[in-house]
Amino acid sequence: MVTLRIGGYDVKRGLVDQGSGAEIMYPDLYKGLKLKLEDLVSYESPLVGFDAKVVVSMGQIRLPVQVGSEVVEVDFIIVDAYSPYTAIVVRPWLHAMGAVSSTLHLNVKYPSGDKVKEVVRSQSMAPNWMESSASAGEGL
Repeated sequence: MVTLRIGGYDVKRGLVDQGSGAEIMYPDLYKGLKLKLEDLVSYESPLVGFDAKVVVSMGQIRLPVQVGSEVVEVDFIIVDAYSPYTAIVVRPWLHAMGAVSSTLHLNVKYPSGDKVKEVVRSQSMAPNWMESSASAGEGL
C-alpha cells in the first residue's frame, strides 16, 4: 500500500497493481473527496473484480494523481464494492509515469528530471490494513 495525492488530497491505502488495466476508486475515497454523481461520466463496460464477480460501475472521473513533483491525469472508474484499498492505480498510470513496479522490493521507481525517484510501501499502513480490512472502510 502506498499514499498517493489524488485530486489534491493525500490518500492512504492506495494499491499499485501492474497486472490490472483499469484504475479503480472505491466508495470511501469517492465520499471523502466529496464527489457527486453529476461529477461522473458514464462508464458502461462491466468489470470483473478480484473475486471473479461482475461489478457495475457508478461512472468514471478524471483526477490528477501526484507522486513527488510528477502529476498524471487518471481516469478512475468508481465501483460500489468493498475493498481494503481506497484506490488502485495500474498499467496506464505506470506507463504515463514511465515507472517500473517491483513486487519483490515493494516499490515503484520512476524518472524525474535527471534522477530516478522511488515510491515505497507505506510501512505505517501495514498494521492498519489488517484492522481496516476487518471493518469496511474508515476514512481515506
